[in-house]
Amino acid sequence: MKSKLPVIVGSIFAAYLAFVAVVVLVYEPTVDEMDWEDRQAYINGKLTEISIGQSITQIKSLMGKADFSEAKMVNESTLQVLFYRTHHTKSDGETTRDECTPLLFRDQKLISWGDASYQEYLKPIKTSVSTSSNTDI
Repeated sequence: MKSKLPVIVGSIFAAYLAFVAVVVLVYEPTVDEMDWEDRQAYINGKLTEISIGQSITQIKSLMGKADFSEAKMVNESTLQVLFYRTHHTKSDGETTRDECTPLLFRDQKLISWGDASYQEYLKPIKTSVSTSSNTDI
């Protein structure tokens, strides 16, 4: 009498190999699941596809979670900066702002990106100060 165990084990192994092949061929990791090198290359490619006026939601869905963010109010408008890593500088295991490209948003809309944009964001808020002098003696 012949045992059916080798046939069963072989069938299970073949099904497992088929499952693994389907997962490997079909599965696409999200931007946030990529390793840093793939994510950096992906973000660099996506920077060529963005345009002024896109919403922050559109940018986040296209480029994934930002590495850093900052925000402030200026003249009743919200300014927000999202930083995406685009250029590796040193292998220390940490992403720093100098390895990132900043994207600047005003009231949830993209208004510019790049280092010059961030420098503009960093400028002090201009406020109008009224000066008056009383010389009543």
